[in-house]
Amino acid sequence: MKKNVLLLETVADEAFAILQKNVNVFAGYDEAGLSNVLNNEDIHAIITRGKGLINKPLIDACPHLQVVARCGVGLDNVDVAAATARKIMVINAPGSNAATIAEHTLGLMLMLIRNMYESVTQVKQNNWAWRNQYTGDELNGKTLGVLGMGNIGKRVARLGDAFGMEVVYWSKSTGDLPYKYLAMEDVLRQSDIVSLHLPFNGETDKIIGEKQLHLMKSGALLINTARGALIDHPALLQALNTGIIAGYAADVLPDEPPVESLGIVQHPRAIVTPHSGSLTAATYRQICLLTINNVVAALTGKQPDLNSIYNRDALQ
Repeated sequence: MKKNVLLLETVADEAFAILQKNVNVFAGYDEAGLSNVLNNEDIHAIITRGKGLINKPLIDACPHLQVVARCGVGLDNVDVAAATARKIMVINAPGSNAATIAEHTLGLMLMLIRNMYESVTQVKQNNWAWRNQYTGDELNGKTLGVLGMGNIGKRVARLGDAFGMEVVYWSKSTGDLPYKYLAMEDVLRQSDIVSLHLPFNGETDKIIGEKQLHLMKSGALLINTARGALIDHPALLQALNTGIIAGYAADVLPDEPPVESLGIVQHPRAIVTPHSGSLTAATYRQICLLTINNVVAALTGKQPDLNSIYNRDALQ
């Protein structure tokens, strides 16, 4: 008998076809749809992407739940502790977005340091003469400070090196890397551009605040493609307003879509994209296929990729 899977968000067509072939698929894209499914079906797996919450009440509402999964890397929207307490497998797609987020990070760096957004805007407004007041710089010869040397941080470091940047870094684990390791305070002091690639947890919540921002060079740029809550945004806005740092670029905010963060989004020295770094066609397909194939394996008595089982140690 086929198992029942609840989708909280859409997935790539190819991944959806795999689900339909192997399990019964039910959509809970809104509150009404979710309630209808929970009231009428026995759910064995729940799959989300970045918005649908797999929280304790939802987990508790599914007594026969075996798997919860996110088509992505971070598990901020999944209550891992609640699932693990029930011996429910938590599946994600580690490393699957490293290349695309690293590319996005370098794209933001280039847009910010070369003032590309304003350049394009002025030309579209038929103001070719804006080139006479253009100000911008380049990555070559600058010091890039990477905070967090996981899969994404390492790729950003390699790309920065390829652009002719001197790379320094701070991370909880150092490893054998061809870059200079420094205390976080020294990374902030020495870098022309600081790029955040840390996970969000109790230790990293607002890890960049007023004190850390004041350590940075007055002409420095800050890039965040990790998690919005890594930065104290009122302190960041103050730093931009007073020239403590020269610019900010991000793909993430603490509130999405922005309400409290509108001051950052609208700031003339800030560039913010709508958490779209992983939404390229190739990565979206890859993340969905990887996750769905592992969920189907778990539900059909096969072995999922062990690296995709986030809580595998706790389940043993």
